[in-house]
Amino acid sequence: MDINLMVLNVGNSRLGIGVFVAGELKHSSRVAIADGSELRRQLAEAWKLLAWTQLPAVAGASVNPAAQTEIEAIVAEICPSAVQWVGRQLDLPIDVKTDAPAQTGVDRVLNIAAAYEQMGKACVVVDAGTAVTVDCCDDQGAFVGGAIAPGVAMMLDALHERTAALPRVKFAAPVGAFGRDTHEAIRQGVFHGIRGMVRELVENYATELGHWPEVIATGGDAAALFEGWELIHAIAPDLIFYGIALAYAEHHIRRDEGR
Repeated sequence: MDINLMVLNVGNSRLGIGVFVAGELKHSSRVAIADGSELRRQLAEAWKLLAWTQLPAVAGASVNPAAQTEIEAIVAEICPSAVQWVGRQLDLPIDVKTDAPAQTGVDRVLNIAAAYEQMGKACVVVDAGTAVTVDCCDDQGAFVGGAIAPGVAMMLDALHERTAALPRVKFAAPVGAFGRDTHEAIRQGVFHGIRGMVRELVENYATELGHWPEVIATGGDAAALFEGWELIHAIAPDLIFYGIALAYAEHHIRRDEGR
C-alpha cells in the first residue's frame, strides 16, 4: 500500500490518529475527544506530516456519530482533503458473514481485516477498550462473528456504582493468586474474568474452525491485560490504522480498475 494517508479512528471516548507516508505508518497518537483544543492541535500536527507528499488523503472509521461530525468539521478547516469514511465512501475490505452485516461494528471488522492481511489465515482479534470484543475470521478472511463484553473501566465503575461499599479502584495487573484486600480482590476479578472469557471464547472458535487461530490483542487496555500471556500471539496497538488504510487502498484499486 504505497499511499500517503491520515487515518482517523473515532472511538467512544478517544480519537486515534495515524499517518502513513509511502505506505509506512510514521505516526500514531490518541487524544480524548472531549478535549477540543488538543484534538485540533493533534490533527493539525498530523496533517503537517503529509502536506508535502503527493496526493495526500484522509480516511476514517467511527463508532461515535456525534464525535464523527465534530471531527469532520475540524479536518475540513485544517486540510483540503475531505474525510473518506469506511461504510460511507469506502467499502469494508472483507466479507462480513453475520446476520446483520450493516449493524456489525466497523471497528471490529477493520481490526479483523488488518489481522488477516498480516496473518493470512484464521485469526482472532481481542480489542480491549471501552468494551472488550473478541472477534474471528475464517481461513478465507471472512468476518464470522464474535463476542462483546464490558471493558475494564466499565467493570470497575459498575462494581463501585452499583454496590454500597465497594471502592473505586484504579486498574493494574494483580500480583499473586489471592486478593488480600478489597482493591486487590477487585483487580483479580476483573483481570482474570476478562482473561478467562477470552480463553473460553478462543477455545470455542478453535472448535468451530477445526484448528487453533492466531490471537492478536489491541486496544488501550491490551498491554495491561495480556502482556506476556501465552495465548496472545502479538499485541498490536495500531491494528485498526492498518485496517482503515487497507479499506482505502482496496477501494481505490477497485475504482481505478473500473470495478
